[in-house]
Order: sequence, then structure tokens, then C-alpha cells
Amino acid sequence: MTNEQAKALTDQYVLGTYGRWPIAAVKGKGCFLWDGDGRRYLDFVSGIAVANQGHCHPKVVEAIQKQAEQLIHCSNLFHIPAQAVLAEKLCSLSGLAKAFFCNSGAEANEAAIKLARKWGKLQKNGAYEIIVAEQSFHGRTMGALSATAQRKYQKHFEPLLPGFKAVKFGDITALKEAATAQTAAILLEPLQGEGGVVPAPQGYLESVRQLCEDENILLILDEVQTGFGRTGKMFAFEHYGIKPDILALAKALGSGVPIGAVLTGPKTAHIFEPGDHASTFGGNPLAAAAALAAVEVIEDGLVENCAEVGAYFLKQLEALKERYPIIRDVRGLGLLIGVELNQPAGDVVAYCRDKGLLILTAGQHTLRFLPPLIITKDHVDQALEILAGALEVYQS
Repeated sequence: MTNEQAKALTDQYVLGTYGRWPIAAVKGKGCFLWDGDGRRYLDFVSGIAVANQGHCHPKVVEAIQKQAEQLIHCSNLFHIPAQAVLAEKLCSLSGLAKAFFCNSGAEANEAAIKLARKWGKLQKNGAYEIIVAEQSFHGRTMGALSATAQRKYQKHFEPLLPGFKAVKFGDITALKEAATAQTAAILLEPLQGEGGVVPAPQGYLESVRQLCEDENILLILDEVQTGFGRTGKMFAFEHYGIKPDILALAKALGSGVPIGAVLTGPKTAHIFEPGDHASTFGGNPLAAAAALAAVEVIEDGLVENCAEVGAYFLKQLEALKERYPIIRDVRGLGLLIGVELNQPAGDVVAYCRDKGLLILTAGQHTLRFLPPLIITKDHVDQALEILAGALEVYQS
């Protein structure tokens, strides 16, 4: 199916909830994506931080094929061996205690919100409020949307779930002032992705962790985008020497097979009981087998490669900033990198796509780079050459 054929069929039969690019993705391998017209692209999007392992990694493909021949789905009425092994792996990697599996990042955050609410009811005299950060993004389902403190996403869907307070990201004073006896949890991204690729300021998350200890508040970290090596650590919280009470994960966990997870520390591991929360498909045999293979691929040197190549990429982008006044700021961790421009970024994204490089925006003025963690410095140099051409055109 050509790009135009796919677009026509989509326009006719699929709800218009996405601002799609004029290309149909039909094949992926490693760092590259092919469209319906046979054109190859260097992919610095990775399905929005999903294909950290690269597209169609052989080990993940093999795991999917093998499991699909045995059992695809059975429901959580049964013990699922691959799910149990995956839970053990994630708890070992994170230092947390137990796991719940779902199908997406939004679902993971919904489960985290419910867990915090029940904990507050049972353990903190009915506390129910959750403090979030301005410009956050936690998903588009109603609970996750209520926690997403961006008006553009919320405005058409009120009334939202009550009990959320939003404060400026990085402002520990504002956070302390917002906390009350009714505060059950603080929900944050270690690095705001959709909000503009904004890492937590130095010392901020450490201070938040201490506040939670002092005031008996749960710390929930949303690592849907930052988890599984994306920032140069297996989990972004490792950069700060802290540990959350609840951790929301998805995206790269399944390398494209839908799966999300909530990991809980000992403080909350006993809170949910049968019937409190569930997912028909969550952690099913196929998804769990794919995720286990996907995590093992990341463990095999990709975190270290991300840190090394990410540092190189950031350094080269800083050099571009010196050459092109259109660049206002360069920031990020590992291979989650933002380049803020002094004008809207959409034209630069389109130019790069036309030249064979796929990148994203994060807000109106920021370019977002999310390449697979398998990339080399040569791939970075190819991307930089195309990006420099775009900056040359649009800096005036």
C-alpha cells in the first residue's frame, strides 16, 4: 500500500485523533523506517521512545514468534510464567517489590493514582490529593488527564477527576506550600518529555524525596518515556540517588508490543486486593514474553551506549547552538534530547522528514530527539548534517 493509498483509507475509516505525517510506515529495521513508497528514513523518533532496542530486534521477534505458537492469551485468572519472570526482573532492576501489568503508559498512571488513593484512605486518614507539575504529561484517559497539567489537553473534557494540584516543575518551595494533611502522593516525571524536554533541576528530586519522607507522602515517578535506558540509566531516578514508592512504566518495555507496568515499593505492595484493579490483557503471555526479551536486550550494553552516544550528541548540538542563533537552548539526558528554538519548530521537523530524518516536537518551539539506543556516532553525524541544513534555511 502506497503512502497515498494508506492516507486515503485512514481518512475514510479512522477517527481523526492524530495529526499524522503524510507517510505510511510499513517496515522497520534497527535505526531505520521505510514508508509505503519505499523510501528509507533515519528514525530519531523510535515510535515515541518505544523502539529503544531498534525496530524488530531479532531477539524480540524470536520471543514473539515462539510464544505466539504456544499461547497468546489466557487472562489473569491463571498464573502466567512469563509474567512472573518479568515481574521478578523488573523488581530486581528497580529495587522495588511488586508489579502490576497493564497495556500502556496512561493505564500505568491510572493504576498508580488508584493505588495512591487507596493507600491514603487506609494509611493516612483518608488523604486523597495528588500534587503534579505544570506542563506535565501522564496520558489522556480521565484520571491520567486530570494529572496532566496542560490546559490544551484538558479544556474540552471537564469536569475532571478532583483532587489534583499543579505547581511549577522544579520549585520545591511551591511543592512544600501545596502539601497538606490531605496529600496522598506527589506525581512527577524525572524529565518532562511532552512538556518541552525539561530535566529536573539539580537537587530537586532529592528534596522531593525528603519531603515525602518527612510528611508521609507517596512519591510516584512516571517513567513511561524515560525508563529502560533512555536517559543513560536503566531508570532516570538513578541519576538522582533516590527511589520512588510507585513507578509507572510502558513504551520501551515491550519494544512495540503493548504493555505497561506499575512497580510498587514495600510501602504500597500490600494495598491492592483482588478486585481493586485489573486488566484483561495486562501481562498476557505474548506481551510478557516480548517484554522479557526487550528488557534483556537493553541490559546487553544499550544503557552504556545511550550514555556515551547521548553525551556525544549533546556536545555536537551545543556546537550547533554556537553556529545558529535560532537555537535558544539544548538540554536532555542520554538520548532524550530537546533543542529549543526561538521560533516554531514544525517547519524544521518537516524539512528533516523530507530529507530522510524523523524527529519530533515537544511543545511549539522544541525539537525532540528519541533515537533507538543502538545508534552510533555515525548515525548522529548523519542526523546533524540534515538538522544543520534545516537550521540554515529557517534561522532567518
